[in-house]
Amino acid sequence: MSQTLITRLLGGATLLLILIAAGLGLSAPLDVNQGSLVRLMFVHVPSAWLSYLAYGGTGLFGLLYLLTRQRRWDRLALASAEIGVLFTIATIVGGMLWAKPTWGVYWVWDARLTTTAFSLVIYGGYLLIRTLIDDPERRARVSAVVGLVGTLYVPVNYMAVEWWRGVHQTQTLRLLGKPSFEAAPIYGWVLLVATIAFTFLYLYLLRVRGILAAKEERREERELLGEFAAEGVARG
Repeated sequence: MSQTLITRLLGGATLLLILIAAGLGLSAPLDVNQGSLVRLMFVHVPSAWLSYLAYGGTGLFGLLYLLTRQRRWDRLALASAEIGVLFTIATIVGGMLWAKPTWGVYWVWDARLTTTAFSLVIYGGYLLIRTLIDDPERRARVSAVVGLVGTLYVPVNYMAVEWWRGVHQTQTLRLLGKPSFEAAPIYGWVLLVATIAFTFLYLYLLRVRGILAAKEERREERELLGEFAAEGVARG
């Protein structure tokens, strides 16, 4: 099976799952207290999950690079970090749209919100570091270490509502202790499908961005070889 066909099949499956999730979300019953606003959960929660997944991927791929020194892991770490930043922004925007009608303000410096915003600083710094280091091997090593340390954000952000109680609600899906879902069961099924759809979306975006990163890397190598050749001619 060709790589292009795999990408297309993954993209098609992603699109299908997103359409199913959207249909389920729009047809879900309105919440007694929040009305149609509850439907934001079907985007907000999966976006947050995807950002966790992406940041975890950045750390994992960085570790694999440090262990193997294979550049493909560095490319995937970069792709995963970019996806994480994108969906962190989506998480924040979705949260703000929910917060205004429920809290009366778009933003408060709650522990969960503050740590979420801080992740943009961490991974924005990760992406910035990559632009400041020219040597590919050194850039990959430094980025891998930063990505590994950055994954500490995920458990801290998840537990922030438990460790520092604020205005933000507790976890919609409680994983520690006795697992529980803090919403009506009908919403749980919709949220499950949406989360699966967003997981496929992550895999698809990771694959496409990884392919683009490989092309960018080859172009960078050609440019470096061209510069070396030009220097050799000048010296000759």
